[in-house]
Amino acid sequence: QLQLMESGGGSVQAGGSLRLSCAVSGNKGSTYCLAWFRQTPGKEREGVAAIDSNDITSYSDSVKGRFTISRDNSKNIVHLQMDSLKVEDTAMYYCAGDFVDYGLDAAPHDYDYWGQGTQVTVSS
Repeated sequence: QLQLMESGGGSVQAGGSLRLSCAVSGNKGSTYCLAWFRQTPGKEREGVAAIDSNDITSYSDSVKGRFTISRDNSKNIVHLQMDSLKVEDTAMYYCAGDFVDYGLDAAPHDYDYWGQGTQVTVSS
């Protein structure tokens, strides 16, 4: 069972940067896949980046080239570096984990473990 806790959200002006972190515990040395999803009111949860157990990364077209997902194995933390932020990146961001390497090919409900979310607000 994975426990996930996000941090690093906040408010920033368009063009700025934020780094989200997802602290992972409970994996007991097992490898896992972790993805970042985001959601705005009235819309479905959207996957934006994922890193699988082999550290292969994937990104949605909407963030490719601007967001970078990475894993710090020594601290069991996955980061999402978000650069060149746009107003449309405003959302609640969630990290999701699973022991299956879903990447971004899976629906949100396929991921078994979720953090509580962290708000990102980008203003013009």
